[in-house]
Amino acid sequence: MTDNIESKPKNFRNFYGRLKGKGLRALQQELLNDQLVKLSIPDVNRDSNPHRKIIEVSDLFENVTSVSLEIGFGGGEHLVYQAERNPNIGFIGCEPYINGVAMLAGKLSKLNLANVRIHPGDVRDLFDVLPDASIDNVFLLYPDPWPKKRHHRRRFVTSEYLIELQRIMKTGASFRVATDISDYVRQALQEVLKHRFSWTASEPQDWRECWSDWIPTRYEKKALQEGRKPYYLTFEKRES
Repeated sequence: MTDNIESKPKNFRNFYGRLKGKGLRALQQELLNDQLVKLSIPDVNRDSNPHRKIIEVSDLFENVTSVSLEIGFGGGEHLVYQAERNPNIGFIGCEPYINGVAMLAGKLSKLNLANVRIHPGDVRDLFDVLPDASIDNVFLLYPDPWPKKRHHRRRFVTSEYLIELQRIMKTGASFRVATDISDYVRQALQEVLKHRFSWTASEPQDWRECWSDWIPTRYEKKALQEGRKPYYLTFEKRES
């Protein structure tokens, strides 16, 4: 595709959350730069490129049968775990927190994975350039909970994100959400189901027990250490 998206409304977007933490060490910065040159998706950030075009997902990978997206990959534990075990699946990881991207870069520098691409920025910019029905599976693992009620509109499970999410997902694609915040579960069930998704659970164990191909992230380990209970929600994109 070569559709230019410049004509789309360019409304101002607030971004909430951290973009950078403590300064990176020289080696971390070197590994980060190296991996971003190799793996980042070009021309995604709308602030630096007002003439972006819709991308062909098939151009990002070779010899893959499907493409998955992880939104907010943290330190990259789950992304690397999945990519190593599924070489036939392309994985796009999106993370605006540059220290988290640096952690993933360190892991990837020790591996030889041909099925990972990175967007170190706002997932909404990535949504802008992804074609309709181009993504097979999506992971949202321990997203920022924004616990204060007045901040709930900043959560990912709101229409601003979900309308575009369902657009880029194929019919029948899965959307996995892991969180240790019960109110996030409430909002997810309330909002996600409004946007052409079905909840696949048929019994309590379906959301109380982790997925069979799951690896605990550092956020989950912290939650368990602090006595919080994880929840595992699986949604499926409906045809209509």
